[in-house]
Amino acid sequence: MDKVESKREREKQVVTLMIQIYCRRHHGTKEGLCPSCRQLANYAAQRCDRCPFMESKTFCSNCKVHCYAPKMREEIRQVMRFSGPWMLLYHPVLAVRHLIESQKEKRRIAER
Repeated sequence: MDKVESKREREKQVVTLMIQIYCRRHHGTKEGLCPSCRQLANYAAQRCDRCPFMESKTFCSNCKVHCYAPKMREEIRQVMRFSGPWMLLYHPVLAVRHLIESQKEKRRIAER
């Protein structure tokens, strides 16, 4: 797996976990996703798979080009706002790695 594909897979892993946390807490799902959260997860994965900027960014949350449709962008923001803090409880290693890589990316962008 090349570097870009690895980044795509990590991005999808983080987003999927955040949507699962959100769905579990807001919709009471025990396993899997409710239909609306499944639709959001599929949409996010498609956007990630088609991203032409994946090589030059760490995660979608750091991207200046927002390729989500406005309605879906608001839905994913709502999920991320809620799930971000919960990530530390559900998957601390993934959460810390995401934070560290995001900070590195922000510093790299600021240095340009």
